[in-house]
Amino acid sequence: MSRLILVPTPIGNLGDITIRALEVLKSAGLVLAEDTRTTRILLDHYGISVPLRSHHKFNEHRSLEAVCDSIESGTVTALVSDAGTPGISDPGFLLVRRCIEREIPVETLPGPTAFVPALVCSGLPSDRFCFEGFLPQKKGRQKRLSALAGEERTMIFYESPFRVVKTLEQLAAAMGDDRKASVSREITKKFEETLRGTLASLAEHFSTTAPRGEFVIVVAGSSLKDHSEESE
Repeated sequence: MSRLILVPTPIGNLGDITIRALEVLKSAGLVLAEDTRTTRILLDHYGISVPLRSHHKFNEHRSLEAVCDSIESGTVTALVSDAGTPGISDPGFLLVRRCIEREIPVETLPGPTAFVPALVCSGLPSDRFCFEGFLPQKKGRQKRLSALAGEERTMIFYESPFRVVKTLEQLAAAMGDDRKASVSREITKKFEETLRGTLASLAEHFSTTAPRGEFVIVVAGSSLKDHSEESE
């Protein structure tokens, strides 16, 4: 039966893909890719030859109906992002919603995503957490930071190497220099690294050590600080 299948792809190490994901990619009539060049590297690595079409944030609004029409005509379509699970800080939500509206079956495979290993490796509470993804770059950024200052759950953010120092400094200003946090970068890759400390110490580290790679910032909730103060 024709349907849309969301396929998570490796976030770094090409070995981090499931057998089922490879089977879906091999049998798909069409693969929608955030960047066809990046996806082609993955497909070539596993000897997979299927039609590729671009589907990214700049064209997804225009292409929704055509993609849905293609699926309804019988084309099993796989959606991938450059890395990780489609729809998590990557294109995917709009197409999924439109398929649901048109009663087109949607299937999602489990697989890689950066925030789970970063959270588990942080040493901060992982029983309750909130995923914030990328903070607004301009409008609404300070308002969002202020709103999160009192969040009791562990918080997870994505950030680029170009803004990681600024983000750590702004988090420290909103939540306190001594708020516990961790920073993970290059997850699953050769130079994978996780640093733990306070927001202030992590900001200072990356002010003197050039940030490289994609970053996941994990910040302790306000309740963790409150509990530690109560025990003193």
